[in-house]
Amino acid sequence: MRVGLISDVHGNMPALAAVLEEIPDVDEYVHAGDLVGYGPDPEAVIETFRDRDITSIQGNHDRAVLGDFHENFHDIPKSAAQWTTERLDDEDLAYLEELPVELELYDGRVRVAHGAPEKPNTYTYPEDFSESLLSDESILVLGHTHMQAKSKFDDGVVVNPGSVGLPRDGDWRAGYAVLDLDAERVDCHRVEYPRAEVQARIEEYGLPSELVGGLEHGELVFGRTKRSMQDSVE
Repeated sequence: MRVGLISDVHGNMPALAAVLEEIPDVDEYVHAGDLVGYGPDPEAVIETFRDRDITSIQGNHDRAVLGDFHENFHDIPKSAAQWTTERLDDEDLAYLEELPVELELYDGRVRVAHGAPEKPNTYTYPEDFSESLLSDESILVLGHTHMQAKSKFDDGVVVNPGSVGLPRDGDWRAGYAVLDLDAERVDCHRVEYPRAEVQARIEEYGLPSELVGGLEHGELVFGRTKRSMQDSVE
């Protein structure tokens, strides 16, 4: 069985479309949270998730769109979340609200968490990947940092497929991964998409201008160092 792993689409429909077109034949898709927030296409992303039956958990930006900003939520994502809330109808908001915070899939072989197991708002950077993150699952799928990485240990694999919609690892291309569940193998990939279209709509809709540069350079940390963001919510 082959599973397409994605995360952090953040309302970027052209990036999501490029990933779904590029990704090799898979049986299912699994998303590690943050369908919306930041990007200009929240309605289209949610519609695509429904139409393609993409399994997803809830990310912190999904909760922010529902009014739950948590402590230390920066003004830029907060502004984008409020804009997103105004764009979505009651059905879309209900869809986000019904998403689970974590999931165990495929008879417990795969666990999906946004930030860290049982800590949905905690950043787990690639250098934080360790065997101690694994429980009974063989594959732990994380999101939240927007940094593509994987580490294989004796007891399994920890992977962040990277952000589809707003990478933060210096590579602007949309990230995804493919899990071969039978072999317990994960391969990470990147794909280009028409980012200029997204940047133009961000400007047209009056979303925070910092997002344009973030898409351009594959980096968006709001002036803070990576480690100082460890306990913040962005």
